Amino acid sequence: MTGSVSILIPCYNVERWIADALESALDQTWPDKEIIVVDDGSTDRSLDIAQGYAHRGVKVIAQKNNGASAARNRGLAEARGSYIQYLDADDLLAPDKIERQMQRLSKAPSDAVAAGAWGRFYGAAAEARFIREPVWTDLDPVTWLVTSWSGGGMMHPGAWLCPRAVIERAGRWDTALTLNDDGEYFTRVVLQSSAVVFCEEARSYYRSGIAGSLSGRRGSGALTSYHRSLEQCTLHLLSVEESPRTRKACATALQRFVYAAYPDTPALVRRAELRIRELGYSDLKAEGGVVFRALSHVVGWKLARRMQLLARPR
Repeated sequence: MTGSVSILIPCYNVERWIADALESALDQTWPDKEIIVVDDGSTDRSLDIAQGYAHRGVKVIAQKNNGASAARNRGLAEARGSYIQYLDADDLLAPDKIERQMQRLSKAPSDAVAAGAWGRFYGAAAEARFIREPVWTDLDPVTWLVTSWSGGGMMHPGAWLCPRAVIERAGRWDTALTLNDDGEYFTRVVLQSSAVVFCEEARSYYRSGIAGSLSGRRGSGALTSYHRSLEQCTLHLLSVEESPRTRKACATALQRFVYAAYPDTPALVRRAELRIRELGYSDLKAEGGVVFRALSHVVGWKLARRMQLLARPR
């Protein structure tokens, strides 16, 4: 199989990680590739480090700070590849990740997207744990989303490899979103595909535990973005298939938000709970330790959560 791959790397204040991400992109065994870094107004040495790779063929674009989604849109506008690989600047790709997915796509249905095994790590990539999830298999697009939203796992942006035609049909990243912008975007991508094919050997490494990262934020702005993204995801999925399984999956995704947002954003919680009732129901239970579960059984999960928060050291 032939085809050019554009590796798009949004970059903001990641001077500790950007070199490793670039090395993992340059080390890809797939020969026909371009690497584009879009620095989103970094105030540390990220841009200087990225520009130090220009002599190795890396294209570096600097823009004012507009957010990761805007940086990805800029990279996509500059990309010339027929396949798109997103890579966050603190994550890594195994050297043969793209090659294995390209080989898999060559035997897949037209306009399929490829997912891959990913491992979470906090320090060194060698410590990453690859824990199989229900979405680690070949699935049709709707079943993939239903499985994921029902608790079957997820894919971070670097785990995907997508044909440019599918990416173009899905549209641009929503720059109004911060938290779960990737969840909303890849919902559209998956629904524009003909199939999701899973490549066990195509590995990527997802860095976690970084202080201040968007995925770890739970402030009002982040939760507002999270809720808005789920509302959009619900509309996307139900526009393709409105059935008991898709309605329940949407309700479960919103119920997960309710557990995360309570009691910080009561208006959003009420709105999400109303939408859950409209959709039907979710049997997702609030997670917690033994004490929390015991309290929830007696007084309900909301009061148990408040009691839990009051008991925390200040």
